[in-house]
Amino acid sequence: MIRLSSLVFLIALGTPALAQITGSIPPTPALKRDATVASDLVRIGDLVDNAGTQADVPIFRAPDLGQTGAVPAYRVIDAIRAHGIILVDTKGLAEVTVTRASRVMTIKEIEGQIARAIAAQYNYSDPKNLQVRFEREVRPVQVDPSASRDLQLSRLFHDPRTGRFDISFDLPSSVSERRGSLRYVGTVVETVEATILTRTLARGEVVKAGDVLTERRPKAEIAADVLAADAPAIGLAARQTLRPGQPLRSSDLMRPELVQRNEAVTIIYEAPGITLTMRGKAVDSGSEGDLVNVMNIQSKRTVQGVVSGPGRVTIASNAAAAPVPRATDVVP
Repeated sequence: MIRLSSLVFLIALGTPALAQITGSIPPTPALKRDATVASDLVRIGDLVDNAGTQADVPIFRAPDLGQTGAVPAYRVIDAIRAHGIILVDTKGLAEVTVTRASRVMTIKEIEGQIARAIAAQYNYSDPKNLQVRFEREVRPVQVDPSASRDLQLSRLFHDPRTGRFDISFDLPSSVSERRGSLRYVGTVVETVEATILTRTLARGEVVKAGDVLTERRPKAEIAADVLAADAPAIGLAARQTLRPGQPLRSSDLMRPELVQRNEAVTIIYEAPGITLTMRGKAVDSGSEGDLVNVMNIQSKRTVQGVVSGPGRVTIASNAAAAPVPRATDVVP
């Protein structure tokens, strides 16, 4: 009986306080197969389930942002043993994989930050109009997920004449100081949106939806009358032969010609109560609403009328109703 009592007493001494109070045994700490950490320190609770009050104790440095590393299981056991965790279920694992959480700042985001910084200090109208070109290869930047989306500007040089810039940013304060600052060198070009032709258009050919696209071009290379992206071009006709890749100017386009010179046309005479049609020949080319000369085929005389549709010229009279004239009388 003495030996049995002593054994019970020793077991009680080795039982955690929680078990003595509640009568239950807490779950055994166990290694995790992998872990993702949000800071530059790896804590016991990141690597071990059921770590209890020791879960927040740091034991290793984390990999760099966005990187993954492996910690041998024996090193984890040695590290946590120093903090009183003796019994651990390793689950047969040889190592624990640790990944440092991060947010990727893309090259496009970096270009946007540079454009906004230059536009703010050098009075450009809109940073979206600035095209950034780097002198050296630029890679995406890994930043802490909780960090501000904006880099902190620390230094900026920009020459508006040449477009050259030299800019430095401090990484957000929540990022490890080992990362330092970021420096970028290159040029920035102010651009405008222009309407660009995708194929050759002959004179008089009408612009269709598939014939144009919107493209950014350097502002210095664009004439003042180049059509903006929202300017109407569809349905207009080429005033002269136009080449693909060419920015469209307002002077390049005209309303489509509905009547071509020397083309056979229908002459329509309209007066109150009467409408006469006759065959004619266009002396001039014209768009809808233009005043053109046409020749009456029968009388061989030339009169003026308004282009009213494809191959049609209308001569209108506001005179009071009169006896219906002969066609040769209507068109002298």
